[in-house]
Amino acid sequence: MTKSGFVTIAGRPNVGKSTLLNLLVGSKVAITSPRPQTTRNRIIGILSRPALQIVFVDTPGVGVAKSKLGKSIMESSINSSSDSDLLLFVTDASNPDVVADRKALHLLGRKAKTKFLLLNKIDLVNKESLLGQISELSRLEEFSQVAPVSAKTGENLGKLVELIGEVLPEGPFYYPEDMVTDQPEKFVIGEIIREKAFFNLQKEMPYSIAALVDSVEDRQSGAMVIGATLFVERESQKGIVIGKQGQMLGKIGTAARKELEKRFDTRVFLELRVSVKKKWTADKRIIHEFGYGRGKGK
Repeated sequence: MTKSGFVTIAGRPNVGKSTLLNLLVGSKVAITSPRPQTTRNRIIGILSRPALQIVFVDTPGVGVAKSKLGKSIMESSINSSSDSDLLLFVTDASNPDVVADRKALHLLGRKAKTKFLLLNKIDLVNKESLLGQISELSRLEEFSQVAPVSAKTGENLGKLVELIGEVLPEGPFYYPEDMVTDQPEKFVIGEIIREKAFFNLQKEMPYSIAALVDSVEDRQSGAMVIGATLFVERESQKGIVIGKQGQMLGKIGTAARKELEKRFDTRVFLELRVSVKKKWTADKRIIHEFGYGRGKGK
């Protein structure tokens, strides 16, 4: 007898959902950043054990969406919760916000079949504070399980996998056992480049930066040659990304290349350029063209 199912990881922005996903599947399948809504798509991460396959779906943070981009990616989160066998609602125990959690639960929980409450970052709080949060949050919704966890240290994640396995239905594996994500190669490369842009630009660059992979070629020598474009909304932003004498773009490219070489275990030649796509975060057509706000369900 095998068990399998789809498990949505959801919650407000910056509660550690992507870090949690990466640790659960044992591989980096989602980029991370302290910026809100770094995740813009539903990211699939697959954990396969003997007689058990859990298909985790990491979703963008649910909060106040002002732009068309924000509304599009939040819609992706809400749809994911209704498609899944289980909703893992994640909160940040080190930065509690019951009002924001209540709003997010109202949007997500009304369609979810079964719900677990996960209090993340317990390595940063004391036991007394944690117990108080569990009591308060448990009153917001009927949760089948409440699990304090740490995506940083891995505390209680083994027990969480056991609890998930208990509630998933009997069924065949959806993916090969050695597969950890269903994301295409170009998407993964683009996300790594975008992560390095966020990291190096810090607060200098607004949320409106996108990365699109134009080409991926394999040389006979075994090296990968990647061409990619970073898109911004204004000419002034283009100068920030490029930096003085191209130094910032060089830093982003070097950081991305090093991670790509480690991931694909081969030499990588990365050619980065910067282009302006005016007001793209307000254009639904371009948002979808860039692949944001979309994802795969069951």
